Order: sequence, then structure tokens, then C-alpha cells
Amino acid sequence: MTGTTDQQSTQSRANTPPDAVEPAAQDAAANPDQKEDSFAVFLLKLVVIVLIFRSFIFSPFNIPSESMLPRLMNGDYLLAAKWPYGFTSDSLPFGAPLIPGRIFAGSPERGDVVIFKHPVDGVDYIKRAIALPGDTIAMEAGQLILNGEPVPKVQIEDFVVTRSENTSCHVMSEEITLPNGDAGCSYTQFRETLPSGVSYEVLDFGPMFQDDFKPTIVPEGQMFVMGDNRDNSRDSRFEAVPGGGVGMVPQDLLLARATIIMWSTDGSAEWLLPWTWFTALRADRIGNQL
Repeated sequence: MTGTTDQQSTQSRANTPPDAVEPAAQDAAANPDQKEDSFAVFLLKLVVIVLIFRSFIFSPFNIPSESMLPRLMNGDYLLAAKWPYGFTSDSLPFGAPLIPGRIFAGSPERGDVVIFKHPVDGVDYIKRAIALPGDTIAMEAGQLILNGEPVPKVQIEDFVVTRSENTSCHVMSEEITLPNGDAGCSYTQFRETLPSGVSYEVLDFGPMFQDDFKPTIVPEGQMFVMGDNRDNSRDSRFEAVPGGGVGMVPQDLLLARATIIMWSTDGSAEWLLPWTWFTALRADRIGNQL
């Protein structure tokens, strides 16, 4: 019985024209747009997933200035967590007005490196949250004072950075020659430690007019932020003006918390020369947590 069935199957295949196709293949051949439609659906799903990821989980940001030296350098590209502080319409692509107010709101902690919208011009800024609602913040001769207590500030080894296309020496730095012969910049560096134990490095050029301000209480729903490059940062010590200081920053303008550096370039790469993408890479900065 089995042999008969196999014989019939063999004969059937033998009688099948060589250019015949199976029914499924016939359907695909009859619908040449089916594959294109499937690819279009795949692309649409991919775009939706990327938009959700960037809007609510992690989003890339780049550092365009030196106000957060030594922790962040011009040319760093980092991932920032979107969920810690909640979501607003600014969290969405192109600021789509789809979220009323701020949902799932969360407050930063002192020492967080925060990304927020400038209160006046809406440009993305990155600074360190130093004081929160109810805190009294002041500075005397460059010494930060939080709730009446000086924040410990200890001088450590100088911060040295290589000069490059996107990293120049500030006029108040010391220009040096590195052991490998490259030109570099040396800055006086300190380590600050907040009451919570969060510690970070700051740069100080010496006496500056912004080194002193009277005790100020942070209003409800706002925060006082500063750049780690203390004498090269327009932050909450300055009145909020377009392209400049930010004043007290409403927490509703928070976008994300900086978490990790995923790429860093010295600015010498050229798009049309792919190998320069790697020669310009600052590989030792990749993976640094913030």
C-alpha cells in the first residue's frame, strides 16, 4: 500500500511542468506588492518602537560646550534616562502637544546631572542639580554653602585634557605639552561632596565675580543648577536670558537624567572619510557613567 502511494506521488511530480510552483508561491507571484507591503509594515513598527524608546526610556544627547568639564567634554554623546522625572510634551518628538502637564512626575536628587529646557528659549541644557525646593543655597569666595553648611571642597590633582578640534584651552588654563608631544590644557581641580555623599569634580579658575551670591531659598517646584566648570558656566547664578543664564529652573522643564557616555569624538572626524570616525574617537570615555 505504501509503495503504491509513493509511486503515485512520484508520477505526479514527474507529470508536473518544470516551471510550476506551489500554491503559496503562486499567491506571492500573483501579488508582487505583498513583499513590499510586509517590509513597509516592518519599517512602520520599527519607527514606532524607536519613537517609544526615545520618548520614554532612553534618548541620545550630545555635549556642545565645556561648561560641564571635567565630567563631560565637548564632543561627548551620551544616553539619558527619560523616566526618572516624568514626561511632558517636551519628551515627545518635535514637542508634540499630546501630554497634559507632567505625568509620572519625579524629582531630581542633589548631584544628578540633569537635562532640561532653558526657561526662556527652550534650548536643551545640561547642568548638575545642586539645591532642591526648600534648600538655602549661597556661595562665598567660590565656596558652596548649602543650608548654612559649607559643602566640602578639596583640591586634587590638576585636570589635564588634550587640545583638539573641539577642545581648546580656556584663557585661564595653563597650556602644557603632554608626554606624547601633544598640546594640552591643565586646570586646577577640586572634589565637592554633597551632604548625601554624592561626590564629583569641579574646575575653578580662581577669584571671579560669580564666586559670591547671597543666601537664596529654592522655591517649590524648582531647582538650582550649576556647571561643574564653575567659572565657565551660565547657570542658576545668572538671570535667565536667551542663550545665557537659566536662573531657578522649574522642574517641569526636566527632560532626562544623564547616565552614560556612549561615544566621544575630538572633532577631527569627517563624514566623507569613514576611517576618521575612529581616529577621532576618545575610546577611554566610552562607558563612563555619570
